[in-house]
Amino acid sequence: MKRILLALTVLLSVQLADAQVKAPEAAKKAVDAAEAASKDAKKATKVATWLKLATAYMDAYNAPKGSAWLGASKQELQLVMGNDKPVSSENVVLAGDPVVKEVYAEKELYFNQNGQLVLIRVTKPVYADALDKAFDAYKKAYEVDVKKSKVKDITNGLNLLTQNYLDDGMNCYMFEDYAAASKLFGKAAEVSAAQPLNKVDTVALYNAGFTAWMVKDYPRAEEFFNKCLDINYYYEGGEVFAKLSDIYNNTDRKDKAREVLELGFTKFPQSQSILIGLINYYLESKQSPDRLFELIAEAKKNEPDNASLYYVEGNIYNELGQKDKAVEAYYKCAEINPEYEYGFIGAGILYYNQAIEIQDKAAAELDNAKYEALVEEFEKALLNALEPFEKAFAISKDDSIRVNIAEYLKNIYYRFSTKGADYEAGYNKYNEIVKTGVIK
Repeated sequence: MKRILLALTVLLSVQLADAQVKAPEAAKKAVDAAEAASKDAKKATKVATWLKLATAYMDAYNAPKGSAWLGASKQELQLVMGNDKPVSSENVVLAGDPVVKEVYAEKELYFNQNGQLVLIRVTKPVYADALDKAFDAYKKAYEVDVKKSKVKDITNGLNLLTQNYLDDGMNCYMFEDYAAASKLFGKAAEVSAAQPLNKVDTVALYNAGFTAWMVKDYPRAEEFFNKCLDINYYYEGGEVFAKLSDIYNNTDRKDKAREVLELGFTKFPQSQSILIGLINYYLESKQSPDRLFELIAEAKKNEPDNASLYYVEGNIYNELGQKDKAVEAYYKCAEINPEYEYGFIGAGILYYNQAIEIQDKAAAELDNAKYEALVEEFEKALLNALEPFEKAFAISKDDSIRVNIAEYLKNIYYRFSTKGADYEAGYNKYNEIVKTGVIK
């Protein structure tokens, strides 16, 4: 029964593809006819004329893709694409992942290791500006639709248009053409905001700013990030604040960089990007970092039971090189909230990183006595890391976090595995967790 249903699904997709996708030549003819109609004075007053033109350009945009669709398997595409065969095929890397690239006359198809289509790249469009032309037609349709009888059709068209711009932007991003990606994401935001759709696409706004920032187009990036702030969209952990600060730093506006970081810190005190930015500002400007602790103190007044604020305080002390105060702050987390594992994780990583630094010094030391002293210091730092990591592992309820902690514990116990059965047992326990990802 399942096999029959799958066959029906394939059949339906074939019919759907045949019904919706025009050949490039047919799509071009349809555009020519629709364009001619739009230039007729009488027909140009009708909303149907502009909707037909928009649809014609959308069909022209999709035509080179043929019957291919994302998520399809090679077997499914062989059924629907008929005589449309690749002229070449090769293994390539796309965004860090190995994929198979198949080249066709008008497009490239990229398949993942499971044989699923993950990206369609049109190399020979019917019209390079098909989406822009479709957008113009939808705007004109809304303008002449005096009775607003076709608002739903226009809205649906704009939604689809937005998604196409986003998809194209993501394709450019995957191929590391960030400037083009920024333009496409910006168009997605513009279309989404247009009447009658009137939607704020936060993803498009952020992506337009982020990709502009990646190519150091700071004026454009600043414009989009400020639009994000205007609608109270800060992205994960307040990254908009961190990115804006970087822009201000790179355009010689240090005070504005500090201001935006401090604003971001009041909203996202746990953000490492914001915190590091603030610390770097105070260190580079040779100003007192006391302002950081003032901000933390204000946050504590508002949320006295928020253990994460002590974790942030520990991070500040750690970055400033005040390790003892950092550990004290990290351990304070557990006093505030016994189930908060990050304080112990912070302390464990601090000691572990200390051990790595000492190990590097020891590796470069030629004097045997000094080398032995550094090894002893190294092992002491590793043992200091053991307790907080064990406590973090015991209280964490997140298995993915526990597996990461197990990686540290495995390495520590391995170092001492020849010095006693307990260390050997500890190594075996955590090595098994790291290997399997299973916590019993």
